[in-house]
Amino acid sequence: MKVEEEYFDVLQNLEWAIVKEFRQDRSILDMDAREAVAALARVYEAEAESRGASQPRLTSRAERIFQAVKAICEWRLGRDGDVPESEKVETPLKPAELVLCLKKIRSSVEFWNKRNGRQGYLEFVSEHLP
Repeated sequence: MKVEEEYFDVLQNLEWAIVKEFRQDRSILDMDAREAVAALARVYEAEAESRGASQPRLTSRAERIFQAVKAICEWRLGRDGDVPESEKVETPLKPAELVLCLKKIRSSVEFWNKRNGRQGYLEFVSEHLP
């Protein structure tokens, strides 16, 4: 099964966080989203392999996306203790599964950026999320 089929809800959650930041700051570019998602993939890949990850160096726009998406990642991993019981994830993801999702988003950013320009991914995904 393809990543986008098996983890559709996860991808939608992660992309919602990216779009939310984009809607608040229209100067955000696909490059900012790509950097943030790639950095998160490295963090969770290191965790899946039981090794430390270096602190990513990101622009302020990429850092905002990184933090917003990381909050969703932690929730999907079942780690957010502040979430009400009714909003807890039924089946938490494993870090390796999350990495697959983050890499899928990164490739989507690259695809839509090449096809439609500097905000091609952000504009495309914005049209498909509430």
